[in-house]
Formats: sequence, C-alpha cells, structure tokens
Amino acid sequence: MALSLPAGKMPLIGYGCWKLDKDKAANLVEKVLSIGYRHIDSACDYGNEVEVGQGINNAIKNGICKREDIFVTSKLWNTYHAPEHVLQACQRTLSDLNLEYLDLYLIHFPISLKFVPFEKRYPPEWFHDPEAQDKKMEFASVPVADTWRAMESLVEKGLVKNIGVSNWNCQGLRDLMSYAKIKPSVLQVELHPYLQQNKLVQYAKSQGMVVTGFSPLGHGVSYWREDFSCLKEEPVIEVAKAKNVSPAQVLLRWGIQRGYSVIPKSVTESRVKENFDVFGFELNDEEMKKINSLERNLRFNDPGVFCPTVFNTECPIWD
Repeated sequence: MALSLPAGKMPLIGYGCWKLDKDKAANLVEKVLSIGYRHIDSACDYGNEVEVGQGINNAIKNGICKREDIFVTSKLWNTYHAPEHVLQACQRTLSDLNLEYLDLYLIHFPISLKFVPFEKRYPPEWFHDPEAQDKKMEFASVPVADTWRAMESLVEKGLVKNIGVSNWNCQGLRDLMSYAKIKPSVLQVELHPYLQQNKLVQYAKSQGMVVTGFSPLGHGVSYWREDFSCLKEEPVIEVAKAKNVSPAQVLLRWGIQRGYSVIPKSVTESRVKENFDVFGFELNDEEMKKINSLERNLRFNDPGVFCPTVFNTECPIWD
C-alpha cells in the first residue's frame, strides 16, 4: 500500500520520529522495521537522527530489510534556508543517518531564521542565541525561490530522490509551483479529525502532490493540550467498537481513506503493531461522516501560537 512519487513510492503508514528519545530511538526504529514499517519520518530538528540512522542500518545489517525497501524522509531546518547552507544541512543529515541518499527532503517550515553554524549548535532549534538575556527568534531574508533552487540541486546531485514542503498553505504552494523546475512532490501537514484542512488537501492533490498527515491521532497531549484527544471522542469509540479495532486504528484508517499517508508514533510495541494493522477493514460512508463531524479547526502545531508564548517572537504562518 503506497502512493506514487516522481521517484519511487511512499508507504501509506510511516513511523514518526518526533519526540523519540535518543536512548530508545535506535532500538525502536529497528523494531518498527521488523514489524513491517517501511516509511521512517525524521528531521534535523528532532535531534535524534544519529540514533534513527543506527536503527535503520541495524535493520539492514540484520537482514530485516534492504535500503531500497525503506522510504526515509528528513527535513531542512529553518536556519539553513540560504542556498549555501542547504547542501551542508542535507549532507549533515545524511552523515547522521549514515545513508547515501534520502527518499524525501522537505522544507520543514516556511520560516527562514538566521544561520547558526553547525559547530556552534546542532540542531539549532528556534532561538538564535538561547544564552541571551532577551532571547528570541531572529529572521533571515531568504526568498523561498532561492531555497527551492538549492533543494532542486540536491535532486540533481543524487542526494535526494524527491523534494517537498511541510506546514505550507495554499498560497505558498501556488507561489512555489509558479517557478519550481522540479515541482514539490509532497506536502506534509497536521491532519486529524479536529483539523481536516479539506481545501488544502484537495488543492495539493490537484497539483499532483502526495499528502502526508502528521499527528494523525489528534492527541493533544503531544502538544501539552491534554484536554483534547480524538482517541476519546464518542464517534471514534463507537466506530472502533463496531469494527472490533482500537480508536487509533480507526483514526489512521480514516486518514488513509481520505487519500493521504499517515505517520503515527508510539514507543509501546503493542501500539506500534496495532497502528500498522489498518488494512484489514474499511470505514463506510456513514462512519467516515461521523468522524468528519469532529472538525473544530483546532491546530496543535501552530507557530502563531507557540512562537510568541515560548520563543518571544510573533511568527504566524496560518490565517
């Protein structure tokens, strides 16, 4: 079960490595690959690519899978948008993962921050100088077109097979499509029943893009919003009981039937297995509508909210 890209195919179910502890990452990644996952979603900013790479390479070494069978994604961080830093950032990710190429490289956010030298701090995160008395984010004036040309060069050099964007809106996609020689092949955004983003998803698909949904379980605890969880919503629980599956499986199946890939994360082996086992049942139209009714336009991962509150800087990217 996979979605076709210009180069290769993206499996519908992936394993997300955000907030994956370094001391657990290598074993967990090897375990998920042994369970059957073939899509690993990583990023510089997650701070665990060395360990994620160890897990991937251990799985290959132990005969669990071959490199060509695994779809590996990583992301360009905000401080590396200048063209002269894009190649360096990609090479650092490849070195950390101990891989020769990425299947997909995404621009993580449409936010350009001032460069932080690799030897000074890596990953650099959001603050330009976390030791400053008045610490804040510091922006860099880098046109997306310049960053994208450098992304295209990664494909031409054979370091990356596909390129795309994350946390992008419709206008951003229209602008990018107007000058891209190599079109973005993937859009990764937050997608769950509380935030369905139907217009954005449909527009991206109309432009030939594959869509990936992060935080597909709509579990607010990952964002310090314990008061919201799609897993606890009555329509989801009702459907789960009717199908004799878990609420998580229902939510993942709902996303897949909407036509995009999903990248859940769990550190519990039983749940990791459960999350991968979503192809033995389908949701009917009535069940899909029940879950659709949970739409609240509730976005958990919003720089317009967390940047001023946590990083002392206004940085909205969504209207």
